[in-house]
Amino acid sequence: MIRCILIDDEPLALELLKSHVEKTEGICVVASYSDPIKALQEVDVLKPDLIFCDIQMPELTGIQFSKIIGDKFPIVFTTAYDQYAIEGYELNVIDYLLKPISLERFQKAVDKTVLKNNSIETNIDQDYIFVKSEYKTIKVDLQDIHYIKGMADYVTLILKDKKIHTLENLKHYEKTLPSKRFMRIHKSYIISIDKIEFIERARVVLLGDYIPVSDTYKKAFLKRIE
Repeated sequence: MIRCILIDDEPLALELLKSHVEKTEGICVVASYSDPIKALQEVDVLKPDLIFCDIQMPELTGIQFSKIIGDKFPIVFTTAYDQYAIEGYELNVIDYLLKPISLERFQKAVDKTVLKNNSIETNIDQDYIFVKSEYKTIKVDLQDIHYIKGMADYVTLILKDKKIHTLENLKHYEKTLPSKRFMRIHKSYIISIDKIEFIERARVVLLGDYIPVSDTYKKAFLKRIE
């Protein structure tokens, strides 16, 4: 399932994109924004697989948005003006959709994303990682990780039956672990979504441990579990 976010300052354009998503298999909307600055603030937390972004917007254009996030997340530009096409392709975007966007053309852009993701995933084994701990390099199956806790000088991987300490930081694991399975919910915690036992107020429980969801990540987390 491709997790996408939609960015467009025109409400009707956003509604059309949402309608196209609902009619297309293998894709879902995790957030939509009429304010690109707000989207920029939350994109690193949501970690979408694809972004549909309008180009001409007040305060922050789609071109500027793309340059700021760099190559972290694939983008499909949407616009009513075809003169931006060349600049869009120079930024290495997935596709360029000219408004009004037809369902068929939208689905072709999604297909391009699927092809790109498949080509990347064939070179990356998402089932395990190697963790450096003291003098050992330990193979850890992703399905065994319940959550990861960051301390001042080290990080602890909490597995069902053991803990592994490493000098790597949380940012490393935030980038390394697949976003479809793991999510950062606090400056000190990354959790495995499918290992959540239950949620109580602003805390999640894994292995009987209560882990706080900070205000910074709360909105994105609630959207994720919906």
